[in-house]
Amino acid sequence: MTDSATDVFEALAHPTRRQILQDLKDGELAAGAIAARFSASGPTISRHLGVLRNAGLVTERRDANRILYSLASDRLALSVGDFLSAVCPEQIVLRQVRKGRGAKATEAGEAIA
Repeated sequence: MTDSATDVFEALAHPTRRQILQDLKDGELAAGAIAARFSASGPTISRHLGVLRNAGLVTERRDANRILYSLASDRLALSVGDFLSAVCPEQIVLRQVRKGRGAKATEAGEAIA
């Protein structure tokens, strides 16, 4: 059995699946609408959606005879974030420094205004 991070990164490995995730960032789409955006066959897109679903990156719900897909953005963010934190712990420090600079810049801007 593979671990969940492996499933996520395997799902992200294919450009069609990454494009599907990007297409879902603005909201729910029907399977047919997703398939219409690609030159690949419907069954091929269905398999890609299955990989994304099995990795927990998308959710699906039925509406009559349609299947609607949504991005599970928390799962994606947590999986990639956990990996980056383990591999590049300095990224956590850099984010905190950037946030601190952003807060100081905002305070300075308010003081000037």
